Amino acid sequence: MPLREGVATQIKFNEKRRGVRLNSRVPVALEWEENSGASLRKEAHTRVVGPYGCLVVMPHELGVDRRVRLTNLANGQSNPAVVVWKGNQRTEGWELGIELINPGMEFWGLEL
Repeated sequence: MPLREGVATQIKFNEKRRGVRLNSRVPVALEWEENSGASLRKEAHTRVVGPYGCLVVMPHELGVDRRVRLTNLANGQSNPAVVVWKGNQRTEGWELGIELINPGMEFWGLEL
C-alpha cells in the first residue's frame, strides 16, 4: 500500500534531522553583512535548539543561504551559521531555521 504524500514527506524530513531537539527559549543575537557592506545585528530568541542549529524568531527577514554569526546571549558563545529555512512571518517576527557551522556541543549550555 503506497504512503500518502504528506506522510512520505514527513518520514523523509525526519530522516534528515540530526541530534535531539529541545523546545527552549534562548536569547540570541544574529549579525550579518548586507550587500552594501553595512553590518547589522538583531536580537531574537529561539523556539527550538539542537546540537547543530535552532529555530529562531526575529523581527528581521533574512533569506535562505544568508551567512550570519549567531551569539547565545545567555552564555556569550558565538558561532558562524547559515540560514537554511525561512518560515512564516508571525506577529513576533520571522521563523528562521539556522544551522551552526562547526558547532561546539556546549554552545547552548544544555545537555542535548
